[in-house]
Amino acid sequence: MNSGTDRVLSTVAPSDCPDVVVLGAGIIGVTTAYAAARRGLKVELIDREPGPARRCSFANGAQLSYSYSDTLGSPALLRKIPQLVLGRDPLFRIQCSWDPDFIRWGLAFIRNCRSYAHRRGTLAVLKLALESRSALDALLHRHPLTFGHQAPGKLHLYFDRESLRSAERLANLKAKHGAVQHALTADEARAVEPALVGVRKLMGAVYSPQDEIGDAYLFATQLTDILTSHYGVRTRFGLTAEHVALGSDEVRVTCSHRECVRGRSLVIALGLDTAAILSSLRIHTPIQPLKGYSFTAPLGPSPPRISITDSARKLVFCNLMGRMRVAGGAELGNWDPRIEPARLDRLVQQARSSLPHVADFDHPEAKWAGLRPMSPDSTPIITLIRPRVILNVGHGMLGWTLAMGAAERAATQVAKELEQDSP
Repeated sequence: MNSGTDRVLSTVAPSDCPDVVVLGAGIIGVTTAYAAARRGLKVELIDREPGPARRCSFANGAQLSYSYSDTLGSPALLRKIPQLVLGRDPLFRIQCSWDPDFIRWGLAFIRNCRSYAHRRGTLAVLKLALESRSALDALLHRHPLTFGHQAPGKLHLYFDRESLRSAERLANLKAKHGAVQHALTADEARAVEPALVGVRKLMGAVYSPQDEIGDAYLFATQLTDILTSHYGVRTRFGLTAEHVALGSDEVRVTCSHRECVRGRSLVIALGLDTAAILSSLRIHTPIQPLKGYSFTAPLGPSPPRISITDSARKLVFCNLMGRMRVAGGAELGNWDPRIEPARLDRLVQQARSSLPHVADFDHPEAKWAGLRPMSPDSTPIITLIRPRVILNVGHGMLGWTLAMGAAERAATQVAKELEQDSP
């Protein structure tokens, strides 16, 4: 990969040059392409994989957690960092590194664990999440897609009084900013979701009745079809972006097989691959991987209707199209995308221990691991980094939830840049 600088090219963008090139066809890139195309812009979508949403977006927890916008960094997590570094949590661990990028990120993350930073970040993510819900509603009104979309609500379970009280305080804060959440006793939670009968040591729950579910992979696949058939978006799969150079009237992207893609503007939605492409512009972006796992299993004798999050074990359960999707695990700093069998087995064991009757845990299917791109404050990085070059990265564990709102923000910046650039 070249290590060039912001060279100014003398060439003029040809008339058939797309208005915007979107790098990355995960859930963030596909929704960004849609938001730009809906504004009447000519769009080209590029991804190294053979199709959309084949990596981090492929088999996530399936929850659209609009009301649960809590940032990862918090005072409670800060107190647990030593045991996470030592590997004493069954599903959450920190893989430390002497890499300067990891150290800078870690120091910034620790700063964002302070109470005021946690509250500020949570409200910022909530604002974007509510924008995302509105944008998804508008999209589905125009283009009814079939991806297991429902609004069953969500229950966040708590097993110690301190965690429950902290969650109640945060829910009260978010309620002042548009979230709909209710604190429930253990008996009230069981009345809302009978599958919780028999769950021991449950102290209470926070109920988000408007939260939704859906399969991100099916959504991205169908939306990509809409992009090509209704909006004339050109898709280029199996093409890896390697280098970016800025011109006076265009952005030039050098790709694998020596192909050169030109556009009037560029949106980078490459997740963890962002750092490599930005090195050609000598730009550093604070993103670290948070590896997670999921599996899908047949339903058990008592499957929940409502999505459930076990806050103690950091597990999510989602009844998705007649199968139970279970996701969990958080391995900060792990860049290896491969499934580690022992870690996945531990996820299955923890899920069985949490809600033993919701799924057939003896026959897990569709095993998956993904590297979620985390920013230090858990808020996405949606910003103009150079003239006509916009980032849309760092959505972490809420990429599916935040995708539509983040896409609208990024597309708004693209349109503004192109408008300013017009004669």
